[in-house]
Amino acid sequence: MIIGGFQKFSLIDFPERTSSIVFTQGCPFRCAYCHNPELIPFKKEGIDKQEILCYLKKEQKLIDGVCITGGEPTLQEGLEDFLAKLKEMGFAVKLDTNGIRPDVVSRLIHAKLIDYVAMDLKHVWEKYSDVIRVRGENIMNRCKETFHLLQTSGIAHEFRTTVFPGVHTEKDFFTMAGYLKDGEKYFIQKPGFAKNLDPSLTRDIGFDVHALIQNIRASFPQLSIELR
Repeated sequence: MIIGGFQKFSLIDFPERTSSIVFTQGCPFRCAYCHNPELIPFKKEGIDKQEILCYLKKEQKLIDGVCITGGEPTLQEGLEDFLAKLKEMGFAVKLDTNGIRPDVVSRLIHAKLIDYVAMDLKHVWEKYSDVIRVRGENIMNRCKETFHLLQTSGIAHEFRTTVFPGVHTEKDFFTMAGYLKDGEKYFIQKPGFAKNLDPSLTRDIGFDVHALIQNIRASFPQLSIELR
């Protein structure tokens, strides 16, 4: 398991928990707005996971959860062993995923190695490659499979979409909200512009995100929809 970064403490990344964040290295997608482009390349070396485990053991009174994000964690060999160690230490585990490996997510759920999942919903299904910039219907189908897996798994989860300026339209967000089931959480995220995979990314979103969220809430009162 190659770890590309580690954040010792967060109050906002794991709902209702204090947490540390482990960033895995490597992602197959090429989203232009990605704010961690240094985590995209697949590398052979990273941060020593034993150092992270030692830190977590020392800070157990302060931290009660660990977020595993990336990059894309489900591509990592050794992920299940690492999560098992976290669970043995008594930590709750949150997984951030783009959905590319439904088989891995399913195994983690059934092994009770994760407690919460946040999945990126990149775009409406028929336009998925417009955001991830990787072609192949099989890739979209795998993401779709993970999406439906979470909806039927019983595990706590959320879906989230980062606004892609010049690509997403307001109508797209209504379509994506329509994929969700009653009571599910949907976060719409404004992109950050301090650091992106594509430095020429336009800052003109093209619509009022706050107004969009109010309108979606009115159309889908059964959902929890928030701006992040």
